[in-house]
Amino acid sequence: MLGKLHGAIAATVTPLRDGGRSLDEASVAPLVRFLAEGGMDGVLTCGTTGEGVLLSVPERRRMTELCLESRPSGFAVAVHAGAQTTADTVALASHAREAGADAVAVIAPPYFPLDERELFDHFRNAAVACDPLPFYIYEFVGRSGYPVPIPVIERLRDEVPNLAGLKVSDTPFEAVKPYLLDGLDVFIGFEPLVLEGLAAGAVGAVSGLASAWPEVTAELVHRKTDAADARVKALREALRDLSLPAVAKQVLLNEGVLAHADVRLPLRGLTPEERGRVASL
Repeated sequence: MLGKLHGAIAATVTPLRDGGRSLDEASVAPLVRFLAEGGMDGVLTCGTTGEGVLLSVPERRRMTELCLESRPSGFAVAVHAGAQTTADTVALASHAREAGADAVAVIAPPYFPLDERELFDHFRNAAVACDPLPFYIYEFVGRSGYPVPIPVIERLRDEVPNLAGLKVSDTPFEAVKPYLLDGLDVFIGFEPLVLEGLAAGAVGAVSGLASAWPEVTAELVHRKTDAADARVKALREALRDLSLPAVAKQVLLNEGVLAHADVRLPLRGLTPEERGRVASL
């Protein structure tokens, strides 16, 4: 176990084949190598960019195992274990610990807006299942449908020893600020807010763009350059009406990293016109 996460973490895609019906296991090692060589400090598996909620629990476990098997020394593998039910979340968190992952992150379950007691119990059960791995709350209103209340996080900080921090993908930055809590590491999820977040006390980024453009995200986090900041802002603007998993996979296919650009239904691949737009980036 490498300890708490740090720096630039790629929210990696999940390679698929057979029209998105199966894991493309042979593409995982080249993908991990591409991300490590691009300057990433680690990966987060099966998050939003990784289509995690569309995958089965066995598929998500296998993706974790493949990333662990292929990672270079010192490269972190964090597992997004968030799922619709507490049982599946606990199963994924427990597997991450048993498999030798470095950290676990969990988003609030979508669809039902859980109250504070339900959320606290859900996150606590997941954290206990992966203990002693560092546990991170994945805050993303745009995907869960509701925010994790600050009192829930503060209670977890007091009662759950392995709570290490949060990934916060909310926008604008005013929505991120309340989660910059004492004693917890915060990773920014929306790349155009990374420099502002780092200046305010965040410790790094967990980036979907990094799954296809690792070098620019590594430069943004490690060197904090204006050029990298301008680049991620331009990428996010250019891609705002497209699905990031499909875009990232197309870029990785073009780069020869993946063998297929398949996504899991109901997501769709890019149209020829969209592929042209992505190629121009």
